[in-house]
Amino acid sequence: MRGVISLRRFWAILVKEFVQMRRDRLTFAMMVGVPVLQLLLFGYAINADPKSLPTAVVMGEASPFARAFLAGIGNSGYFRLVGEAVDEQAADRMLARGDVQFVVTIPVDFQRRLLRGEHPAVLVEADATDPAATSNALAALSRIAETAAVRDLGGAQAGLAARPPPFEVRIHRRYNPEGVTAYNVVPGLMGTILTMTMVIMTSLGMTRERERGTMENLLAMPVRPAEVMLGKIVPYILVGYVQVTVILLAARFLFGVPMAGSLVLLSLVLVIFIAANLAIGFTFSTVAANQLQAMQMAFFFFLPSILLSGFMFPYRGMPDWAQVVGEILPLTHFLRIVRGILLKGSGWTDIAPEVWPLLAFMAAAMALALLRYRRTLD
Repeated sequence: MRGVISLRRFWAILVKEFVQMRRDRLTFAMMVGVPVLQLLLFGYAINADPKSLPTAVVMGEASPFARAFLAGIGNSGYFRLVGEAVDEQAADRMLARGDVQFVVTIPVDFQRRLLRGEHPAVLVEADATDPAATSNALAALSRIAETAAVRDLGGAQAGLAARPPPFEVRIHRRYNPEGVTAYNVVPGLMGTILTMTMVIMTSLGMTRERERGTMENLLAMPVRPAEVMLGKIVPYILVGYVQVTVILLAARFLFGVPMAGSLVLLSLVLVIFIAANLAIGFTFSTVAANQLQAMQMAFFFFLPSILLSGFMFPYRGMPDWAQVVGEILPLTHFLRIVRGILLKGSGWTDIAPEVWPLLAFMAAAMALALLRYRRTLD
């Protein structure tokens, strides 16, 4: 009868859907895996208030007051003293390479000037390329300065403690002194846009061939797997350079992002980063049975890339396990490279430690893609 729901027919449709879901295991795994991944990343890995930021010290003197201040910033939880720089030039190099987030410089006559009531200054230089990573730590410095040396001021110097703080903390934000968020976000967008578009376009390439029935023609051609892969990814490398040109023009003329380093050096690194993403997309295309699965796999790769690379949230605020995962992803290293070149004026020696992980990822992804393509041929 019309309008009456038959439990028998309903049950048949229900069973058919479960059977179809069981057959399409990859889609089912993505449906379960993506929410679990989001839950873990947002619940455990994301932290907008980073602590234990690496800090180097240039010790002009090792007086009790200087040590009290260093102990105070260490006890605040925001700063982690990782070592003493030989001089200011060595500290500058550590800051430029990204080895440390802060450099604290204790002046030579700090104690003598403090006891004479001259209100000496302690210089704290911060890598402000990511304003969100340093803002809370810098805000805590004024409270530390008010309390750090008071305990050691007794007797005849007790009057100095009554006029806190007995010394000044002079903050110098390097590379982005005004704390403009666009200076950090726009160069980062270059990496995220390239990751998203390159992986998706390549992962859809082979699956589209399979769905349209042109895969057989490709397999019948007398070409090697490496030739197929290179032929498919090289046009997208050119597309990637077009995207980068548009982003750089917008960054310079719309957002005023400074470009302190060499664009030629950036262009050379770009080819490695783009090829790495295209290779991982090619690998996905050899695994996915259709374009929907290819899109899901690309999203599964893109989600941790954007959350664990330091694009949206401070990288140093993440737990150790999340940083280990982030180090594997090419976007993490590319963000350090592009921000270093554009904002810090980094040269080859500064970015070299970030280039070899990109090369290793690209080589591994290409080897896996070729291996998977041979299996597809079989």
